[in-house]
Amino acid sequence: MNQTPSKSTEWLDGAAIGLSGVCLLHCLALPFFAGALPMLMPFTESHLHAQVLYFAVPLSVVAIGIGYARHHDPHVVLAAVAGLGLLVVGATIAHGSLGVVADRFFTISGSIVLAAAHLWNGLLARRHRCLTVHD
Repeated sequence: MNQTPSKSTEWLDGAAIGLSGVCLLHCLALPFFAGALPMLMPFTESHLHAQVLYFAVPLSVVAIGIGYARHHDPHVVLAAVAGLGLLVVGATIAHGSLGVVADRFFTISGSIVLAAAHLWNGLLARRHRCLTVHD
């Protein structure tokens, strides 16, 4: 399978957007399930955010890095750093000392910002590829 770098960038950005979406769904849906099903209450204190960072950070760094090498837009990098920063704060400081509401706020905000950065990264990389091919 011969995969061009632009195709791998699209796949990485898509995977990162999907991961952000799963994280967002987890954060928004878990309180409703926990409230509706009392038997799940002992599991609401489990903390998946720190473990998800082990996948989100390297995947995002690689995808944004490859895209940046194509489009050279530093705004995408800044947006990704902001999103990752919010995720890290949510998984560490907010979770440990600020409580579950702050944890959810930082995590949801970070997921949305990071997903937007990956979407932007993918669009710019695709546009750059089209301009390069037609020039």
